Amino acid sequence: MNVWQEWLRKPRTVLLRKVAFQLHLWIGLATGLYVLMLSVTGSALVFRREMDRAARPQGPPLEQSRPVLPKEELARRALRAYPGSTVERVGDPQRRMALVRVALSRDGRQIERDFNAYTGEDLGPPWPWQAEAVLKLAELHDDLLLVDDRRGRSWNGIGSILVTVLCLTGLVLWWRGLKVWPRGLTFTWRAAWPRFNFDAHSALGFWFFTILMIWAVTGIYMAFPDPFTRAVDWYWGPIDTFEQERTGDVLIRWAVRLHFGRWRSHTLKAVWVVLGLLPAVMLVTGAAMWWRRVVVPRRRAAEAPRAADRVMALGREPQQVE
Repeated sequence: MNVWQEWLRKPRTVLLRKVAFQLHLWIGLATGLYVLMLSVTGSALVFRREMDRAARPQGPPLEQSRPVLPKEELARRALRAYPGSTVERVGDPQRRMALVRVALSRDGRQIERDFNAYTGEDLGPPWPWQAEAVLKLAELHDDLLLVDDRRGRSWNGIGSILVTVLCLTGLVLWWRGLKVWPRGLTFTWRAAWPRFNFDAHSALGFWFFTILMIWAVTGIYMAFPDPFTRAVDWYWGPIDTFEQERTGDVLIRWAVRLHFGRWRSHTLKAVWVVLGLLPAVMLVTGAAMWWRRVVVPRRRAAEAPRAADRVMALGREPQQVE
């Protein structure tokens, strides 16, 4: 029986599978908390635009036929709302909203407020704490809060490479052999917990392998885009203007869109929120297998001699005679 036949019939005896198992195990343990963080924050950020709009001041839609207040009047309204301040700057209305940002200073402190361009109403700070929290959540997911020198983005790229290896080794481990491979496609809710956990980990990893790989590879792309750009240039040829779009550019654009769940439909976004928690589920089920197969037996093996010593000590104790 050659290696290929052995792989088809008895994959557990093949060296490739043994190596894949060790890589899958140790990369999973090493990146577990990292994957959990990306999974939870990524799911939350699917609705980032909606959360940002809910957190920040929202003005009425900008209508070309409706005049806005002059900047001088907006400055007077701002001074009336914040007496003792000095108006540093009055901005222009935003592109879609009748919202004007006014910068003031008072006692050496800078103040920024958004005002309704039609009524002069003070709508609040442009970046309330809720909006700052959403921004920090995005920085955690994208840059591990290390934004200034892109160091966090690079670490994210390395983490994405490890997650890619995790996915590929998981696919290798999914194959159980010609006779039993269909078992890896489903799981039974009524099965005992160890069987349910193993089958769920295997089946979910198989059916959602593509989206997991897209998330991992696009994570690499967003950290290290140059190799991908060079690959597109090599295969489809360079472009003369930015208006041209090649098939490779379209593939990358759609892959990034799939990564973030940038859909107009809120229903699709809700589906993406649930899918985004899949890596966390894979982590929990994988960790449960490791705990049951490795940690628990080692604990029992370590406790067995101590239990035997206690039994022997009890046997050597002198019997009290009344």
